[in-house]
Amino acid sequence: MSIPFKSRHLTSAFPLQLQNRNLKSLKVTFAELRSIVESNDKQRFSMIPKSEAPTESTDTPVTAETTTASVTFDIDNDDPSNFLIRANQGHSIKVEEEGLLEPISLDSELPSIVVHGTTHKAWPQIVASGGLKKMTRNHVHFASGLPAGFELLAGSNDTTSEAQKEPVISGMRNTSAVLIFIDIRKALEGGLKFWKSANGVILSDGDESGLIPLAYFARVEERKRGVGILVRDGEVVNELPEALTRGGDGGRRGGRGGRK
Repeated sequence: MSIPFKSRHLTSAFPLQLQNRNLKSLKVTFAELRSIVESNDKQRFSMIPKSEAPTESTDTPVTAETTTASVTFDIDNDDPSNFLIRANQGHSIKVEEEGLLEPISLDSELPSIVVHGTTHKAWPQIVASGGLKKMTRNHVHFASGLPAGFELLAGSNDTTSEAQKEPVISGMRNTSAVLIFIDIRKALEGGLKFWKSANGVILSDGDESGLIPLAYFARVEERKRGVGILVRDGEVVNELPEALTRGGDGGRRGGRGGRK
């Protein structure tokens, strides 16, 4: 679908007249679109009335706080032309991060957990390439905690994290076999940029080559077969058995970076 947009603020970040001819051809109703935005388990989308959108002259950034309420609608307002919709993260089109995402800096409160989930099959490729690549996406995606069903390993430094009291729903698949924890402070000090999307996903476009170097991996854990720690403080300390790296748990988009 071709959607014209400018990229700085929400009014021009994927502005979509919901009467778009492409949507009309699918016979999608406004009620169905509202339901998708409200019920999407990973909260990938935001929708707000045009009247509440920042203008081009407004410097208000789009943060998690400003878009959280965007999935709640006035039940009496059924005119789709009065609303704007966009993806919170996962864009394939290049956009200006400063206009859509909340920047994370050394001066801000840093997330205590920044973790990327991947597969047994993808892990040797990550090591061989020297880190996580954003691949065809604009960013590598991270979660700020663990999904339901995951617990921190014994000896982890994150056992007091508030992030573990509520499982995350965005940023990492709950089928991930290998968990890559990033030292975000060290990465920021090294010049990498990070942002947080409206649905809580942490994003980075990596270094000049689109890479999150292995040096910023605080630790890497294998979680399905009891192998344990693979990387600690940027150093590989254990290898995956070859039988696991030949397995069939890879092959889905995002295994080496990309979207979650």
